[in-house]
Amino acid sequence: MNRTAPLEVIAASLRRERERVGLSLSELAKRAGIAKSTLSQLESASGNPSVETLWALGVALDVPFSRLVDPPAARVQVIRAGEGPAIYSERAHYTATLLASCPPGARRDLFHLALEPGAARESDPHMAGTVEHLVVSSGRMLAGPTDNPVEIGVGDYLVYPGDIAHTCRALEPGTTGIMLMEHV
Repeated sequence: MNRTAPLEVIAASLRRERERVGLSLSELAKRAGIAKSTLSQLESASGNPSVETLWALGVALDVPFSRLVDPPAARVQVIRAGEGPAIYSERAHYTATLLASCPPGARRDLFHLALEPGAARESDPHMAGTVEHLVVSSGRMLAGPTDNPVEIGVGDYLVYPGDIAHTCRALEPGTTGIMLMEHV
């Protein structure tokens, strides 16, 4: 079973974080580089956000991606393969499923990635100081800084700055991995 992050959770999170920093819809949309109408739809739980849009909003709000898509978690939690809040790229065959968000006092998020060959997932820089750790579970991928990506395969570990432009592209069908985003 595959499910997407509930739109109601995203809507409530966006309103909460926007109000926390005291931004209008117009100002947040401008800072995130999205249309005000798109943000309005997301806050009313009627939009269909892409991973790019949510990451841009997270950067504009200076919050980890997970704070926008992760509902409060139970103390003991199991996420079965194929479940969890999944966000899809609109430009590449790339799905990021949030496995664990950072608890208070910690600043890290854990994702399961599923990629298929085709267009690369091109990421704009995240919050200053973000570091991405990536371990390939199956297949091969090309990942890392946009200007110097590295080919990695099953069991390989790659760490790179997430606060610069970076990329991720499957080189084989069925490529998967685990990514830990560290926010300092």
